[in-house]
Amino acid sequence: MPRPAFGTMIFIVAATVTLATGPAAAQDRMPPIAAQSYTEAQKKAAEEFAGGRGYEVRGPFVPLLRSPEVMLRAKAMGDYLRFKSVLPARVSEMVILITAREWTQQYEWVAHHAIAMKAGLSPQIADAIADGRRPAGMVGDEEAAYDLSIEIQRTKRVSDATYAKAVARFGEQGVIDILGINGYYTLLAMTMNAARTPVPEGTPEPLKRFPE
Repeated sequence: MPRPAFGTMIFIVAATVTLATGPAAAQDRMPPIAAQSYTEAQKKAAEEFAGGRGYEVRGPFVPLLRSPEVMLRAKAMGDYLRFKSVLPARVSEMVILITAREWTQQYEWVAHHAIAMKAGLSPQIADAIADGRRPAGMVGDEEAAYDLSIEIQRTKRVSDATYAKAVARFGEQGVIDILGINGYYTLLAMTMNAARTPVPEGTPEPLKRFPE
């Protein structure tokens, strides 16, 4: 049987490598660390996290545990922004969904969609955000938070009109809280996108990637 030409051999090798490495490339780059393999700093950080949140390290905190101090400081910021900000939970969760959508962060969306629904966000608003559309039927606080979040996420700045509307609705502290949620959940989205943190097993990815 004649041997394939050199160019054909290169193609076959390349295709074989692609097939062999393609699925692996999509695997979790920073999976959970076995507890028995924790460094002393990681062990202390994991214990403090579980003590404060009431559950074990999961989601974005799995990759963040590689830098225990960063993880704990991120947790502290999240404790305020998630549970103690001056925003209604419905608005706060909407801003998290906007951030997840802008970063196509599947885990973040899965984790917060149900919370947003429980907090009273309209399913139609969430669906529009998932599609990348401006939602119809938003009430005043949702519209102000949406515009502020979309502008800072997409244009990296905020117009005078959008800023004034947000301050009028939420005050300066509320504006900072909205920006803080955008920034904090962007950090988590960046971390999980880089680490390829998967959605929980058996859960389909809810977001389509925006066209490049």
